[in-house]
Amino acid sequence: MSDARSTQPTEPGRLPRPLGSGPVGWRRWLPGLQVLREYQPSWLPKDLLAGLVLTAMLVPVGIAYAEASGVPGIYGLYATIVPLLAYALFGPSRILVLGPDSALVAIILAVVLPLSGGDPLRAITLASAMALVSGLVCIGAGLLRLGFITELLSKPIRYGYMNGIALTVLISQTPKLFGISIDSAGPLRDTLGLIRTLLNGQANWYAFAVGASTLGVILLLKRYERVPGILIAVLAATVVVGLFSLDTSHAVKVVGPLPQGLPSFTLPWIGLSDLSMVLIGGFAVALVSFADTSVLSRTYAAKTRTQVDPNQEMVGLGVANLAAGLFQGFPISSSSSRTPVAEAAGSRTQLTGVVGALCVTLLLLLAPNLLQYLPNSALAAVVIASAIGLFEFKDLRRIYRIQRWEFWLSIVCFVGVAVLGAVPGIGLAVVVAVIEFLWDGWRPHYTVLGRVDGIRGYHDISRYPHARLVPGLVLFRWDAPLFFANAELFQNCILEAVAQSPTPVRRVVVAAEPVTSVDVTSADMLVELEQSLRAEGVELRFAEMKDPVKDKLLRLEVLKRIGSEVFHPTIGAAVDAYLDEHRVDWTP
Repeated sequence: MSDARSTQPTEPGRLPRPLGSGPVGWRRWLPGLQVLREYQPSWLPKDLLAGLVLTAMLVPVGIAYAEASGVPGIYGLYATIVPLLAYALFGPSRILVLGPDSALVAIILAVVLPLSGGDPLRAITLASAMALVSGLVCIGAGLLRLGFITELLSKPIRYGYMNGIALTVLISQTPKLFGISIDSAGPLRDTLGLIRTLLNGQANWYAFAVGASTLGVILLLKRYERVPGILIAVLAATVVVGLFSLDTSHAVKVVGPLPQGLPSFTLPWIGLSDLSMVLIGGFAVALVSFADTSVLSRTYAAKTRTQVDPNQEMVGLGVANLAAGLFQGFPISSSSSRTPVAEAAGSRTQLTGVVGALCVTLLLLLAPNLLQYLPNSALAAVVIASAIGLFEFKDLRRIYRIQRWEFWLSIVCFVGVAVLGAVPGIGLAVVVAVIEFLWDGWRPHYTVLGRVDGIRGYHDISRYPHARLVPGLVLFRWDAPLFFANAELFQNCILEAVAQSPTPVRRVVVAAEPVTSVDVTSADMLVELEQSLRAEGVELRFAEMKDPVKDKLLRLEVLKRIGSEVFHPTIGAAVDAYLDEHRVDWTP
């Protein structure tokens, strides 16, 4: 058989959109090699130029996020080089840029800061271990085809924890903007500590002037996508500090010379006492990074009219994190700031990221002292500008207007992250998401159906009070799966509907089209319900039940006990059968 696959035409210079199931075998797991087979020479100049433009952001941002995460800046460059190369081979998105990200800063810092004791080598060991955990979680989930799991976090909950993380990052970087350092003890205590320090006159106003100016330039130029605002602002701050020797004359803290050389393969060994925090932090990183990556990946897949497999996206992200952890890096994610830069510069494939990684490598080998006067307050400004971009208020206002309770769920998650910290806050967000999911199934909508004159079908009598009921028949609809949490409610609601019927009931028909599943508890409940109804002379039937649910009822031995002739294909067929069998004179 031929390996050729049909494709849809796309805009010039874009990869064709594959139809069907996509590549098979090894090509499915190494999409980068598949791209090389299809690479067009006309793309090369654009990828090279985009890679050079991207480098201008990779260096200052990598150093800034490393410092913000509690590890030396050089490791931010290591966490830039290796993941870009790994994702180019394993990642399905042709445009996505991976690397250190502001959304992960608070999570990494929450683990690294209390466990490292100020030791930079211990800090990077802990951060690398978190990257390994995150990578293994993502790879495992991708291989198990669990790419859908991030969809379990609703949009309001995602907004809540991202707003909380943004505030946490903002608070953690503000002291650096003033050229001071405080012992982190949580967002609220850090804010109070910052205020006390400022009132005591400990701020370095020269450092603040440099950092605030850098922040202002970044925010001012942010609206112009093709203008490298971060590069311009950081270079200006570096030149000013170096030109006026602010590092020696006014104690403005700078990065200093970077170590010369490349990352080496290192296994991050940690003690058992640190294991639980690293595992929790790694899982939190995996959840946040894949949630962000999947959204960004889908967005750019739609723009470029290509398909992205979410499971392969999880594998690609996992391999990139695994590579970062093994080569002295820390957890990484997709970048919502660097990806648009690559796209605006004309990027066509992941060769853009490879070029960027090689340029950063050359910087470390040939010019490690180039950024020695880069001020820490300017790096704080870079992270603060990114954290400001994480806040979401506009859509929350819409949610407040249309669905008040989901807005308050978002606020609960926000407060959880802001008060408890990033890692416990993420855990709280997951718990809230599970509760929200269970609540919808635990107390679902249900109703009795009747016939409405002039409208085909059978409808909710609470919406149509004048709907006609079939004498002796209860048509009951249940809008949720049947499982352990709602089984008793289902039974009580059926019995209540029978008791409230205006005529003596002979048969109950459950309109079961919305019922997508049953479990052992609900199966036993159905048997008990059928026996209770039969003792009162009432029959139990089902209409529009899906075949997979019938199969479950058979496997759970429900049909053996209540009989297999209890199903009707439609509600109309169930009503006709009842009227015929019980000789009821009623006109639909």
